[in-house]
Amino acid sequence: MSLIQEVISRVQEKDAGQPEFLQAVQEVLTSLEPTAKKHPDFVKAKIYDRIVIPDRAILFRVPWVDDSGEVQINRGFRIQFNNAIGPYKGGLRFHPSVNLGIIKFLGFEQIFKNSLTTLPMGGAKGGSDFDPKGKSDNEVMRFCQSFMTELSRHVGAFTDVPAGDIGVGGREIGFLFGQYKRLANRFEGVFTGKGLTFGGSLVRPEATGFGAVYFAAEMFKLKNDTLKGKTVSVSGFGNVAWGACMKASQLGAKVVTISGPDGYVFDPEGVGTQEKWDYLEEMLIIDRNKVETYVKKFPKAQFFKGKKPWEQKVDIAMPCAIQNELNGEDAKMLMDNGVKTVVEVSNMGCTPEAWKLFIEKKIPFAPGKAANAGGVATSGLEMSQNSMRLAWSAEEVDHRLHEIMINIHRGCVETAAKYGFDGNYVIGANIAGFKKVADAMIAQGLV
Repeated sequence: MSLIQEVISRVQEKDAGQPEFLQAVQEVLTSLEPTAKKHPDFVKAKIYDRIVIPDRAILFRVPWVDDSGEVQINRGFRIQFNNAIGPYKGGLRFHPSVNLGIIKFLGFEQIFKNSLTTLPMGGAKGGSDFDPKGKSDNEVMRFCQSFMTELSRHVGAFTDVPAGDIGVGGREIGFLFGQYKRLANRFEGVFTGKGLTFGGSLVRPEATGFGAVYFAAEMFKLKNDTLKGKTVSVSGFGNVAWGACMKASQLGAKVVTISGPDGYVFDPEGVGTQEKWDYLEEMLIIDRNKVETYVKKFPKAQFFKGKKPWEQKVDIAMPCAIQNELNGEDAKMLMDNGVKTVVEVSNMGCTPEAWKLFIEKKIPFAPGKAANAGGVATSGLEMSQNSMRLAWSAEEVDHRLHEIMINIHRGCVETAAKYGFDGNYVIGANIAGFKKVADAMIAQGLV
């Protein structure tokens, strides 16, 4: 058994019952096998053992009172995984599915994603099993204030800078930031994804989708091709999918699907007009669990109840919703229909069976930690603007985001080739993100 496999076995033993975290560790560490041979200093310093254990895991209770006067209790989490290259950085997820294993998986992935951006940000993640769906603004505010009362002692502009994730949008960020400011008596960039009136950055809401499309464009450019005329299948219909639809359309592609928990929509005309992009935002307010609403507004589109969009014939597939949403059977359908490229936009959006099939069949596959890094990269740009007390134009932020995504793509390609895995974006992304963090950990000693 190799050293890496020994580390994986120890994690499987000690963190049993956390399938998402185990899946992430297995994927990342397996692809790091070549580094153990080339870098004996990593082995000697036991970097592989150390990087799979968070610096700290914070679990706390969140009591709040609903509109009927009933006391409610939720669990709050913050996993500060690694700050070797900068302050902890990672979003907060409010969703009933949130548990320790999911937050650990997200925080672990965040280490390498943040490293790939080239910006000085460590990896963290947090959240709660609170469900904002169906709650009044006052209930969400009371919950956020209670959540922040505990979390405030663990975060700060130079310590840990959270952002939004599933279930945490502009409303929630506003309430969380307001409570932090009240408790700390400081106005500082302790959150990203803030409103534009109090330190937020232009382009941040659409940045993850924009960045993923820029990454896809670089994948095609490498083969002397462009996105122009390509058909795209997107899942989800929130901010990430919205950004992807918008930028793909602007670059000449046609996005033909969006999806929700109830099924998916096929729009033969494409989700490619300002009216349609605006309506995606409106749909989240109407009911974030129903994508069927789209066909009532745009009747030329079709709704497929209880199905996934991967059955449609497209050139590019972009899972944008949640982890493990595209499985092996979906991958086979896409390949049978001639898919040319798969860009994982959600965190760990493809199961191992799916992405291994794409790599085996030589279909370019971009892992989420590289392709969706545009969101956290723009959060890093928001941190910079806050530190300088400046606000950049949308054009300036978008330009910087584009450059970052070009550099991430180049880093993945060059690293994969250097270690003998030409064209393998998974290995390229994992090694490129890991090596920077590992070098920093060694330089800082045994801490």
